[in-house]
Amino acid sequence: MSAPLLLASGSPRRREILRALGLPFEVHVVDIDERPLPGEEPRAYVSRVARDKRVAARAARPSGAILAADTTVTLDGAVLGKPTDDADACTMLARLAGRAHQVLTAISIEFDGRAHDEVVATEVVFAPLDRPTIERYVATGEGRDKAGSYAIQGIGGGFVARIAGSYSNVVGLPAHETVSALVRLGAVTGWP
Repeated sequence: MSAPLLLASGSPRRREILRALGLPFEVHVVDIDERPLPGEEPRAYVSRVARDKRVAARAARPSGAILAADTTVTLDGAVLGKPTDDADACTMLARLAGRAHQVLTAISIEFDGRAHDEVVATEVVFAPLDRPTIERYVATGEGRDKAGSYAIQGIGGGFVARIAGSYSNVVGLPAHETVSALVRLGAVTGWP
C-alpha cells in the first residue's frame, strides 16, 4: 500500500480491527444521511450507506484506497439501528432476547478506479434476558451508539449464546473479507 488506507468511519471498533490487522490507515469521518429509505431492505440499506460514505470520502482524497463500512442488526426483516434513548435500547434488547438475529456489515472499498461492495452476514443468538438484566445493561451505556443496542466485545457478549459467521463482523468490520478485498484490488500487497 503506497499511502495509508482512508477509513471513512469514526467507529473506534473499526480502527481497532484495522490496527490488529497491521494495516496503516487514516480516519476521515463523513457526514451522510444514514436513515433507511421507506421500504428499503436491510442488505440494500447497509450497502447504500457504506457506498455513500465511500463516495463522500473520495472528495477528501482523490487517489489511494478508501474503505467505508456500515453495520446494522436485523430482526424479522427490520433494521435495528442505534437506539434513540435508553427506553429504545431496552425495547430492542427485549426483542432480541432468546432469539436469533442477523448482523449485517457492508464494506465498500475503492482503489485505482475500481470498487468492491460486499455485505457480510453473521447470525447471533441471544440467551433469554429478563427485564432487570436488560435495564442494568442499558444503564452501563455500552450499547448507546451500537446497532441493536449491544456490544459483543464488551458486557453484551455475555448475552450471546452462539454465533454463526464472522465475530469481527459483529464488532463492526469483517476482517477476512476486508483484507481479501483490499488484496484483490491491489490496495494491499505483501500482507501480512
